[in-house]
Amino acid sequence: MTTLTTDSGTLTRDALAVLQPGFTGTTAPAWLLAQLREGLSSVGLFGRNIESAEQLAALTAELREARPDILVAIDEEGGDVTRLEARTGSSFPGNLALGAVDDPELTWEVAHELGRRLAACGVNLNWAPSADVNSNPDNPVIGVRSFGGDPQLVARHTVAYVEGLQAAGVAACVKHFPGHGDTAVDSHHSMPRIDADLSTLHDRELVPFRAAVAAGSKCVMSAHILLPALDEALPGTLSPAALNGLLRAPQSSGGVGHDGLIVTDGMEMQAISATYGLERGSVLALAAGADAICVGGGLADEDTVLRLRDALVRAVRDGELPRERLADAAARVRALARWTGEAGARVNGGSAPVPSSSRPAPTGAPAAGHAADDASDVGLRAARRALRVTVSDDYDPLASPPFVAAFSPLANIAVGDSTPWGVAPELERLLPGTRTATYGKDAASDADPSGLVANVLDAAADRRIVAVVRDVHRHSWMADALDALIAARPESVVVEMGLPQSPPAGALHIATHGAARVCGRAAAEVIVGKGAGG
Repeated sequence: MTTLTTDSGTLTRDALAVLQPGFTGTTAPAWLLAQLREGLSSVGLFGRNIESAEQLAALTAELREARPDILVAIDEEGGDVTRLEARTGSSFPGNLALGAVDDPELTWEVAHELGRRLAACGVNLNWAPSADVNSNPDNPVIGVRSFGGDPQLVARHTVAYVEGLQAAGVAACVKHFPGHGDTAVDSHHSMPRIDADLSTLHDRELVPFRAAVAAGSKCVMSAHILLPALDEALPGTLSPAALNGLLRAPQSSGGVGHDGLIVTDGMEMQAISATYGLERGSVLALAAGADAICVGGGLADEDTVLRLRDALVRAVRDGELPRERLADAAARVRALARWTGEAGARVNGGSAPVPSSSRPAPTGAPAAGHAADDASDVGLRAARRALRVTVSDDYDPLASPPFVAAFSPLANIAVGDSTPWGVAPELERLLPGTRTATYGKDAASDADPSGLVANVLDAAADRRIVAVVRDVHRHSWMADALDALIAARPESVVVEMGLPQSPPAGALHIATHGAARVCGRAAAEVIVGKGAGG
């Protein structure tokens, strides 16, 4: 039981402790350091804060000078969603690629190496992995961020990821509870709704979350989704039935049994801020059972922190938010910070959990005696194994520089529009002189794709064409253009770097199960005949 006090200073410190704000710049601004000394206990990092591993390590060291027990959080899923390598693309394939391989040992290795790199940079909380079951292939926000559409597959890889990451001393945060995989709307823009019944929720969405909590995941992130079977009025992030009820309830009584930290998804997302407002939404989230308020993907200044701090203090004094609830939330934040310090000390002391013949291996961990390759290539090994290659009998590997036509959809906000993707840079490395151009929906006519295809053919001239697509099943303009291109140039190569749902097309078709840089490298190797695929 938390010891309470009416001291206003303690109340203010607790209000600051539950915030996880972002900031701009690659060094810590003065206001952030001041708020850390006043009681702020967490920060969230984004691509805008990172230039290199060395710079990031210096930044986190600067933060720890102001607050040694700080939680430094990041949204580093690997694959399409990367902050560490936002400028280049990730060295690790994402969840869908790992699910396609379906080797939990490999997933453990990838997560552990990713966690090792985060820890080396001073990051100790990762808002990952996505535990969403991608049951709706048309989902606009999850897709390749999910391990797949089968709940049991998603569960075993979520467990492997959590255990691998936390064995490196970095707390995992499974998301997006109670499950974002059956939505047709992106919560960055508006409120998604899932009309599944409770039986479906328990048999599908909740399976990976129960497994992750049983495996010891330190954190769960809530989703801004409305699930009327659970709560007719409030989205998951604001729903006592979802958080204090279902997520906290013991598994023996049908709940998920999570006793660790609950953090919200970004509160400035339109599903919350446009409906409830930032301050009101944050108060409701804490009252519902959330412990940490994530804000800063878009709002990243001192004014936001002070507004939220004051809103929480005012809500306690006005009786809208129980003082005990705020104190409990702050205590959970501080408890996770202590765990990360202890876990980091164990890892640095060489006593991090590792599989051994005298101890059962964690689910998904390399078994005793497993001869893993050098950790630095675990991402490439995984990306190669994830490829699904369909090749015609008369396909000739490329021996001269091709023309790469990248058919690019509007970027998912979680992914961002500045992270490079595709195969052109890797083909340029293997075949210097490779040329490329990008084509979007604005270059295609809904009625006639011939104009876009004519542009591609003109630009390609006599070069072989490599068409790179992403979720072609979700974009009719892309599907039509691809069909017309293959009809005109059947010898073309097609690389699908999103969710593979359409039949293979082209003389060589490669499904990479994600658009990370390392996936592009694995595909390029196959295109030039230097790789076999998975």
